[in-house]
Amino acid sequence: MIARLSGEVVERTSSFVVIDVGGVGYQVFVTPSTSAKQRLGKEATLHTAMVVREDAIILYGFAERIERETFDLVQTASGVGAKTALAMLATLGPERIVSAILNEDEKAITSVPGIGRKGAQRIILELKDKVSKLGVEPSNVNADGPIGWKEQVTAGLVGLGYSASVAEDACNQISGLATVETSVADLLKAALRTLAK
Repeated sequence: MIARLSGEVVERTSSFVVIDVGGVGYQVFVTPSTSAKQRLGKEATLHTAMVVREDAIILYGFAERIERETFDLVQTASGVGAKTALAMLATLGPERIVSAILNEDEKAITSVPGIGRKGAQRIILELKDKVSKLGVEPSNVNADGPIGWKEQVTAGLVGLGYSASVAEDACNQISGLATVETSVADLLKAALRTLAK
């Protein structure tokens, strides 16, 4: 089990980074906000979870240990795989995941791509008694839109070839559109429309 990686970031996209550890490049799938924190040519340390399937061994990486622990926990719910768990972290973050489960907030959970109403109900039912073990302080709903949306949209735009400064300017122009109901995908589309003008 590979639980942590430290090395030089040699490649970065909005969905994965490649970290060189002793001459071996490890591809690690990450959330856009974690990717946005990494810098090419700089040292990085990621807490990792290794998922072994019949056809692949996949590494998922997290800037904070609590993110990895949340990733592991949500996968204990029926029907939640690694990709859905990563999408939950990208959309909500650990604090809002805990809040949504404890408050039985189906709307927050269904804001995650790939999770419908029945899936949200199942996650709440199966994890309500487990989330307290994480030791995460539940957050209040973020009135400024999805947690980390600016980092995620910036990372998405940089991945499409825009410079970081142009991406940040676009985020500033659309910040008025960021609400609790707005998804990161919608904000990214709005940013692209702004840049197309």
